[in-house]
Amino acid sequence: MDDNLLEIICCPETHQPLRYADAELVTDLNQRIEAGTLLDRVEEKVGQKIDGGLLREDGKILYPIRQNIPTLLIEQGIPLGQ
Repeated sequence: MDDNLLEIICCPETHQPLRYADAELVTDLNQRIEAGTLLDRVEEKVGQKIDGGLLREDGKILYPIRQNIPTLLIEQGIPLGQ
């Protein structure tokens, strides 16, 4: 994903700034996706691994990045307190 894009996008729900998730978090989430235990905001299983993520400033929601494209849909956000 282009770093310039990160400067202009924000959380679609709260309008908080976003930052890249670290590799450790992405690895952990992908393991949970593989295990079938990771749910999105509408409590549906996340079925496809992520290449990265954009973390909301408060650290509560991650928006997935796949094939260098961020998905900034509220319902596809991944709550991190689960």
